[in-house]
Amino acid sequence: MSWFDPWRSRLCGCPPKLTFNPYTGCDHLCVYCYASSYIPKFFFCRPKKDLIPKLEREALRLKGELISIANSSDPYPNLEAKLGLTRKCLEILTQHDCKLQIITKSNIVLRDLDLLKRKPSMVSLTITTIDDELAKIMEPNAPPSSERLKVAETLVNKGVPTSIRVDPIIPFLNDKQENLIKTLASMGIKHITVSTYKVKPDNWQRLSIALPKAAEKLKPLYFEEGERIGRYFYLPKSLRLKIMEKMRLTAEKYGIKFGTCREGLSHLNTAPCDGSWLIRTTEKGYG
Repeated sequence: MSWFDPWRSRLCGCPPKLTFNPYTGCDHLCVYCYASSYIPKFFFCRPKKDLIPKLEREALRLKGELISIANSSDPYPNLEAKLGLTRKCLEILTQHDCKLQIITKSNIVLRDLDLLKRKPSMVSLTITTIDDELAKIMEPNAPPSSERLKVAETLVNKGVPTSIRVDPIIPFLNDKQENLIKTLASMGIKHITVSTYKVKPDNWQRLSIALPKAAEKLKPLYFEEGERIGRYFYLPKSLRLKIMEKMRLTAEKYGIKFGTCREGLSHLNTAPCDGSWLIRTTEKGYG
């Protein structure tokens, strides 16, 4: 485990938390994925070597920290259904003093409800669009959006605090999200985290192949009018601000707290960006 933020980004506004990834790489094959630019053979998903004995040692030193699982690779890749590695990690962590934040796109998380309810915990579920057809293009090996919405509803109904990552927002593709936010509110979702697509060479190549018409429109926005921040190409700040303000207003309309992620627009946040505040509001209900 290490302290998040591994990129030491001045744009990261997350509260202090530890993080680790049970797997190296991910098999969801998302076209917009950032981690593929710094993790070799990213779409070849494999378990971390010697993870369990290392985690058992590190867990002994925990003193109530928040642990985010996971920030580079989904902790519930399709491989997890067979290996159960993330479940083994949770079995260890629930015996120690910590809080848990799960970040995933997968319905496999429902398998581990029994463990998540043993500790102060939350799930941050990524849903980029309400359109299953678009999601299939953008996230070809992840569960359909309609399935993820059912997961969110189940988590809420089972009493597990749940936030939604509407991330990334890509102009011309999924920048109209009122139907999604309205649906989330009807389920009892209390927080969304929103971020725009950041371009790196490898994810741009994948997006250009998968969605060529959108890529043609996006090209000048990123490479002529946009900003270069670190190793990423961002949309122009004025456009990012417009998108985020619209998302915030929509969230407020339906009574949902709002946070931005790595946008440099933290003044728009109505709650801590990652949704981890949800854990504190229900902590007494966990044993």
